[in-house]
Amino acid sequence: MKNKLLIVWSSGEAEVAKKLVLLYSSVMLERKYWDEATIMIWGPSAKLLAENTDLQEQFKVVRESGVKFNACVVCTDDYGVSDQLRSLGVDLIHTGEMLTEALQNDDVKVITF
Repeated sequence: MKNKLLIVWSSGEAEVAKKLVLLYSSVMLERKYWDEATIMIWGPSAKLLAENTDLQEQFKVVRESGVKFNACVVCTDDYGVSDQLRSLGVDLIHTGEMLTEALQNDDVKVITF
């Protein structure tokens, strides 16, 4: 059994992104806290990442560590940032189904910020 983590990142606060979501995520696979990890970008965090170049640099480090990223396509379309997030390598999906599956799966831990 693998230790899997899904982080639902919805906060539009840059400090939450820098000092919690992306900081923790940058080391969690390397330090073997988790076998697999995904960050789901949902709501205001999509706009924040698309517009904040400092966060984009931190995001690239996290993605290169092996963490997967996806985002709510409805949110990214609403904010007009779908192209920016796609260009960063974020998969745009309908996140509700993935979140529901994760919540119903005992093998996946879900945290939100």
